[in-house]
Amino acid sequence: MTMAELFHLNHVRSVYGKRTVLDIADLSLSSGEFFALVGPSGAGKSTLLRLLNFLEAPTAGSLTFDGQPVPLHPPLSLFRRVTMVFQRPLLLQRSVRENVAYGLRVRGLPADERVEAMLERVGLKAFASQSAHKLSGGELQRAALARALVLDPDVLLLDEPTANLDPYNVGLIETIVREENQTRGITVVLVTHNVFQARRLAHRVGLLLEGRLVEVAPTETFFQSPRDPRTAAFVRGEMVY
Repeated sequence: MTMAELFHLNHVRSVYGKRTVLDIADLSLSSGEFFALVGPSGAGKSTLLRLLNFLEAPTAGSLTFDGQPVPLHPPLSLFRRVTMVFQRPLLLQRSVRENVAYGLRVRGLPADERVEAMLERVGLKAFASQSAHKLSGGELQRAALARALVLDPDVLLLDEPTANLDPYNVGLIETIVREENQTRGITVVLVTHNVFQARRLAHRVGLLLEGRLVEVAPTETFFQSPRDPRTAAFVRGEMVY
C-alpha cells in the first residue's frame, strides 16, 4: 500500500548570514514512514528538523505539510500535529508526572489516565512523584519521550534521542518509538549518528553532507548497495567530510 505524502521540500535553502547550512532540491516524507537522517555534525540535520517542526522558515524554496504550503507564521493547530524530542531535553522543575502532563493541561485536555498510562509505558511509574531533575540521563530522555507521545502527535521528530545512553535505555526507547510507528502510525523522523540504529529502525535512510542530501534510499538498499560512493564510504565508517 502506498503511503500518502506528508512533507514535501522543494528547492529548500536555509542561510545563516552568508553561510548556506541546508540546500535540499527535493525531499518527500510519507505519512506513517520511519525516516532516519544520518551524517556528520554540522551537516544541517538539526536545521532540517527545525524546518519540519515549523520552528523556522526556509530562506528559499517551499515546504508543504499534508498537501498545504506551510505559512510563514504557522497556526497553533499546525504546531500541535508535530512534536520533537531533543538530545538534551529541558524539563520543568516539577515532578515527572507534572512534566508529562504539562502539554495536555496547556491544551485543556484531561491528563490523569493518559499520563499514568504513558508513565507505565516508558517505565517511569515509580518515579512519577520525583523531581524530574533527579532523573538519570536515560530516565530524563524517557520522560521527554513520554511528554511528547502523550500528546498523540501525527509526527515525532527525534534529534539524537539516545546519544550517550546505556544499552538498556537505548533498547527501551527504540522499542517504544518503533511500536508507536507500527501500531499508531506516527510518522517518525530520526536524526542519528548511529548507523546501526538507523538500520534497525528506519524504512528509509538519507545521508546529509554539507547541507545537501547525498542519497535517500530504502534502508537495505542504503546499506547494501548505495549508489553514491560517499554513502558507501560513510556506511563503512570512513571519514567523508
